Amino acid sequence: MVQPAYQRIADELRERIVSGELEPGARLPSRAALAAEYRVADSVALQALRLLASEGLVVGRSGSGTYVREKPELRRLTRSWYRESRDGSPFRADMAAQRKSGGWRAASETAEAPPAIAERLAIAQGDAVMRTRYTFLADDEPVMLSTSWEPLALTGGTDVMLPEDGPYAGRGVTERMRAIGVNVDVATEVVTARAALTAEATELGIPTGALVIVIQRTYTGDRPVETADIIVPVDRYELAYVIPVEP
Repeated sequence: MVQPAYQRIADELRERIVSGELEPGARLPSRAALAAEYRVADSVALQALRLLASEGLVVGRSGSGTYVREKPELRRLTRSWYRESRDGSPFRADMAAQRKSGGWRAASETAEAPPAIAERLAIAQGDAVMRTRYTFLADDEPVMLSTSWEPLALTGGTDVMLPEDGPYAGRGVTERMRAIGVNVDVATEVVTARAALTAEATELGIPTGALVIVIQRTYTGDRPVETADIIVPVDRYELAYVIPVEP
């Protein structure tokens, strides 16, 4: 299959950006210059630049041109069972280690479990769950999103029914479940990537269609007790996994 001209132009510019040949802040060749260099119509060159912009690699400045996007500060998320097992918030611990103030906004509501979530929680489709949507903040800047689901057959009517309200507000899944006599001993994560949805991009201040990492995390004891989709912009975070090794 012959690659469309705009994709070929975008590929070559992308390679120059990723390699560092075109550094953050560098001005890209103009649309007219690209059209002349690759012997294509102006519209094809414009399509290539728009593709790079949708990926978050370049930004356009009115009356000035297109520039390589400045890279946001890269932060580390430590995915560690040792840390998850402790009291408190792993996210706050990560941000504190990087001299940032970590926090979040959250809103909970009852909902019916959709098919994929029901499978992850080992419950029936349509069963009642507590759904909590989070926006995680570093120095008050939105940097990560998460949607969490917990089966109300387990938490309903207890002190931990609302993850961010009550005596165990914000204490994390393992500590909250321990408070109702449920031991959590396994955290499973499945990591994929996809384009950001419009609402996600708006909340995070990234271009629509920019790549995000999706971490499907499920906490399990005798049964699954919580599952979440964690949305992480690829240009803001690196994931570091600390995996226990049996002696």
